[in-house]
Amino acid sequence: MTNEESLVDRFRGAFFGAVQTDELALQLKKASATANLAAWTRALTDAVVDACDQVGLSATAKWHKLELLPIHRSEYLALDVVAFAEGEKRWRFPSAIMELENSPGEDQIAYSLWKVISVRADLRIVFCYRMNRDEIPDLVRHLREEVVEAMGLTGRINLDGRTLLVIGTRSESETFLYGYFGWWELDTNTGRFERL
Repeated sequence: MTNEESLVDRFRGAFFGAVQTDELALQLKKASATANLAAWTRALTDAVVDACDQVGLSATAKWHKLELLPIHRSEYLALDVVAFAEGEKRWRFPSAIMELENSPGEDQIAYSLWKVISVRADLRIVFCYRMNRDEIPDLVRHLREEVVEAMGLTGRINLDGRTLLVIGTRSESETFLYGYFGWWELDTNTGRFERL
């Protein structure tokens, strides 16, 4: 198992642990049921920052200001979540970056994917939301055709780190937590997102 695989597995486990807490589980389920995407984003941000902390990363995000780098921000590089590993240098490169996209628009989600793919990190994740499960294949296809294929084969093969999509869907809210969040990983060889 490589360090990158370990980070994905550890983050995923920590994320599930974070969203199982009574407070966050209730907030996410309620936000999903009422389609309150602002509340969904706030609760998801808390869960993601907590998961980063659990895997030993220091994360910065809206409502979670980090004073690690010489310039203190809640968001770096216009990314929703930027997480750093321990280190001695004042300017560190991110270990993980994440976009928490609450817009239902396919191009807005594509923009979030384009942003994370454009930044060097061991782990890149786009969290997004679909009202119904049957909307997911069209979204994944759109992201592949519009963003991943734009990189070309050489760009995909040279992409370091791992890129994940995490899609929450209201139609699976009755199976909250595990059925609610679907996880896909970009296969850089084929250019397709494969279900984890």
